[in-house]
Amino acid sequence: MVGVITVEAMGNVAHAGFACTFPQELYARRRAAFLDAIVRERGGSADAVAIFASAPVYTRNNDVDHDYRQDSDLFYLTGFSEPDSVLVLTAKDRKATLFVRPRDKERETWDGLRAGVDGAKADFGADVAHVVADLPIELPKLLENNARLYYRLGRDRAFDDKVFAALDRTRARARMGVSWPVDICDPSPALHEMRLIKGSEDLDAMRAAAKITADAHVRAMAETKPGMREFQVDALLMETFRREGSERTAYANIVGSGENATILHYRAGNRQVQDNELVLIDAGCEYGYFASDVTRTFPANGKFTKEQRAIYELVLEAQEAGLAASVTGSTLDGIHDLCVEIITRGLVKLGLLKGEVPKLIEEGAYKPFYMHRTSHWLGMDVHDVGGYYVGGKARPLAPGMVLTVEPGIYIARDEDRVPPEWRGIGVRIEDDILVTEQGYENMTASIPKTVQEVESACA
Repeated sequence: MVGVITVEAMGNVAHAGFACTFPQELYARRRAAFLDAIVRERGGSADAVAIFASAPVYTRNNDVDHDYRQDSDLFYLTGFSEPDSVLVLTAKDRKATLFVRPRDKERETWDGLRAGVDGAKADFGADVAHVVADLPIELPKLLENNARLYYRLGRDRAFDDKVFAALDRTRARARMGVSWPVDICDPSPALHEMRLIKGSEDLDAMRAAAKITADAHVRAMAETKPGMREFQVDALLMETFRREGSERTAYANIVGSGENATILHYRAGNRQVQDNELVLIDAGCEYGYFASDVTRTFPANGKFTKEQRAIYELVLEAQEAGLAASVTGSTLDGIHDLCVEIITRGLVKLGLLKGEVPKLIEEGAYKPFYMHRTSHWLGMDVHDVGGYYVGGKARPLAPGMVLTVEPGIYIARDEDRVPPEWRGIGVRIEDDILVTEQGYENMTASIPKTVQEVESACA
């Protein structure tokens, strides 16, 4: 498997059940780069502290929690996957302080091993570590004599209260000559700019996720047959993801047959796949905390009908044009406008829209059939972070950015503006694209996509 992160490359805790995906040196470099960025943006002033809290745990029922996934920002900076953890970075002394759950033999019997304070330092690069119960005592000390606090307010109101309480405790020491942060800044702009440009290790993980996802889509094409239930198709995807080493999906799989393919975020249901229908699968796995995001559409019986093929080839034409435009200097807006023009022109040619193409685009006449954007960033999150606009203008693509290109056409079953034979057809085609110095790399190019390739894969 190209680009797979081996256990040997995952750091010295890979065997212990903790989630240090890359060597700790990489996470240390990321923390240093983030601190450099927040110091640089204030003209060299290092009187700043940054706080990153773990994702909360959500209870599923009385005695079971939902599957846990660490907050992407905290994991990006530490490789630490446990809940109830907090990272504090101080710019003056360039130190990383981790607050973690204590070792607890009884709880570890139920929930698995914990790193604890010693593991936070030895295995995750923390300069200082405390048990998380000490946060109310230790956080005010870390805030002292810093003018700026980098913390993302509003995402976790319960943790906001803990930060505000720490600020109050720091202010209470003013008579002792202690100052406190008077500016609260969002760390996201600086950190998410880092995450937007993928490094070589990030891309290794993304290529591994793409390879596993490709195998799952190819298997679904080969094994899906009329009479199967949508959830059975979904099971093929899930088994492939897990068998090949993915810990989880990057998002809830979309498996829509027939008219369900026209519902953008449809979840795999109990509907039986019928003969002469299309099956739309939008599914991607996560590997090493990095996502893949792929959509393919194929005929359940292995052969496109005349109308299905016409719509499919139009979407493919738009997608191939979008791929060709995914190069340095282009913009996501430009890619979208190109796909809209091709789809609108094609719908006119098929008789599904009537009028002049420029005016139809201006009026948004295509939107009942193509209602979403063509691209989004891809990375640790399936809709990844990073600014889409800079200075009010669409951001030019640059090497190291990863995006999706995913045009589609969806003709609802009750769309009475088109003849009946076109209704209930939904097609989307999506690939994961890395912008390079030379052009672009399609990380999911191995998945069948032309009509001939798809029909052969379904045979």
